[in-house]
Amino acid sequence: MKVGLFFGSFNPIHFGHLIIGQYMLDQAKLDEIWYVVSPQNPLKKGKDIMEASHRLNMVKLAIKGNNKFKICDIEFDMPKPSYSYFTLKKLKKQNPTIEFQLILGTDNLQHLEKWKDHENILMNYDILSYYRDGFLGGEFAKNQKVRVMKGPMLNISASYIRGLVRMGRSIKYLVPDEVMKYLTTKVK
Repeated sequence: MKVGLFFGSFNPIHFGHLIIGQYMLDQAKLDEIWYVVSPQNPLKKGKDIMEASHRLNMVKLAIKGNNKFKICDIEFDMPKPSYSYFTLKKLKKQNPTIEFQLILGTDNLQHLEKWKDHENILMNYDILSYYRDGFLGGEFAKNQKVRVMKGPMLNISASYIRGLVRMGRSIKYLVPDEVMKYLTTKVK
């Protein structure tokens, strides 16, 4: 079985995340996409991050009904901040027969050297990188373990959505309806 691991803060999850997941599922011929919710990303310290349980709940709501999308909360029981290398080791130990591939944008790929043990990640896992406008992926895009894919492009960002919520503006059509309801009623 081939599983694409889509790591993220999902702060909040939006249609861009879901479209990328579906695109990678189809184009990379994966069996499943696991949305790995990171309680604390080491590269996003001090940012405007919602409580991890809220982000996890919103991902559950967003992927409900798609049996190829799964939620992965493995990092909730690991030391903070969350380092993908340690998460990958733990996932592989728990699921030795699954072939895991990482899904990340070319913006993150371009700065992969900032990731803990990025050399080991590149050596042991294929990376499916979706093109982000203005980011080509740097030197890592040329690595034989990396496949840069140009899927549908949506310039939606979680920070833009959070800003709209703070201003009391509509986020309809940016996030699934259940996520919108959750975000505007349960997260303050």
